Amino acid sequence: METQSCVEVKNEWGIVAARQAGRTLSKEIGFGSVDQARITTAISELARNIYLYAQRGEICLELIEAPSKTGMIKGIQVIAKDQGPGISDIRQVMVDGFTTSSGMGAGLPGVKRLMDEFSIDSEVGEGTVITTTKWLR
Repeated sequence: METQSCVEVKNEWGIVAARQAGRTLSKEIGFGSVDQARITTAISELARNIYLYAQRGEICLELIEAPSKTGMIKGIQVIAKDQGPGISDIRQVMVDGFTTSSGMGAGLPGVKRLMDEFSIDSEVGEGTVITTTKWLR
């Protein structure tokens, strides 16, 4: 069973819609309320970054499965994509407390801590793709 949906992020309503879609899918998969909140927070941060730095992009959510020692394990994969300015120094944005806005600086390091898997692919002038996964325990 595969479920994928994408939410366009071009304003604050897009951030809200992405959060709601993430909460709905994580609940359907069977995540508890704490993990639902973690996933929703990560999606909110990713969508907010799209809105602030790229002005337009999308958050795609997908139910994924992978083999484990006890059978198949389900998870949610969140992909944040934009064609914004890109990230020139990925190492710098992954430092706790670093911010280029008036935010708290939890940003991408916070997303990485909230999720089980995290990767960034970014090219200056081309855009950024961030892929994160949370597995159902």
